[in-house]
Amino acid sequence: MQNLKVGLLGGGSWGTTVASLMTRNVPVTLWARNPDTVLEINEQRSNETYLPGARLPDKLVATNDIGECVREADVVVMGIPSQNFRSVLEEVKKHIRAWVPVISLTKGLELDTRMRMTEIINEVLPGHPVGVLTGPNLAREIMAGQAAASVIAMEDEIIVQELQNVFKSGLFRVYTNTDVIGCELGGVLKNIIAIAVGMGDGQGAGDNTRSALITRGLAEVTRLGAAMGGRAETFAGLAGMGDMIATCTSPQSRNRHVGVELGKGRSMQEIIDEMVMVAEGAKSAPAVIALSEQYGVEMPIASDVYRVLSGDSNANRAFRGLLRVEARAESEPG
Repeated sequence: MQNLKVGLLGGGSWGTTVASLMTRNVPVTLWARNPDTVLEINEQRSNETYLPGARLPDKLVATNDIGECVREADVVVMGIPSQNFRSVLEEVKKHIRAWVPVISLTKGLELDTRMRMTEIINEVLPGHPVGVLTGPNLAREIMAGQAAASVIAMEDEIIVQELQNVFKSGLFRVYTNTDVIGCELGGVLKNIIAIAVGMGDGQGAGDNTRSALITRGLAEVTRLGAAMGGRAETFAGLAGMGDMIATCTSPQSRNRHVGVELGKGRSMQEIIDEMVMVAEGAKSAPAVIALSEQYGVEMPIASDVYRVLSGDSNANRAFRGLLRVEARAESEPG
């Protein structure tokens, strides 16, 4: 494994964190679009915009040349926001060697196509083994040395076990899974539920309300995930319930933050203008709702969030509507 080289694309909080973790196992070159970020990582061993106060490993090398990042890489890791994912991957295509595995860190859907990131990789880079690293992973906690667990999912059991050793590091435990669809959708779909939970928190909801929203939200996420080909049990694991809990309850969660601010009565544009990082739940919500309609799966919580995000409702009206929904059997939507 020491002979492997990794190219990671994306200089945001999670991309930088994963690159830092992997440097304990293999040489890593990180590509960032911003030359100032590259200079800061290489000279100051920091990325203050995304990871304030964190010290980055001396071994981590940054570049703003995609070719330099990818050309000699034995594994390529994509930490690019969903709506820019395809365009960066098209650049990667010009430099990547045959059969090199490509792993996505991105928890979003492409808006125009409703495609998952691994589907985009398969389309742009056919023949490359593809996978996803996902789970309840808050970047700042991991950089601070706190224990965390994640899942790497690939269909090929042999390759996924090899890559498990590339990503695991100290207190960062990495499990394997072969359910790529379920693991990827768990990371995507919980974001919209986190916005709902945040809207409640922004209006002063209590722990009981939060627990109810998380539980019912997980139920509707699982229904859609299973309808799309994921395994229901995956959503009870780290990629589903684990990620849902972290994203719905942590003050560090971008999607929860969006919900909290909406709950306080602020506009979506105001919130976006103040954010440095992308809240994937807000970006992917239209695609999630389109998929729920395509697969005939009722998602009342996600639908109410989408109406708020699109300006057709407000957080107060949506939240009160959710609380008034008639209760049916627990196994049914609603």
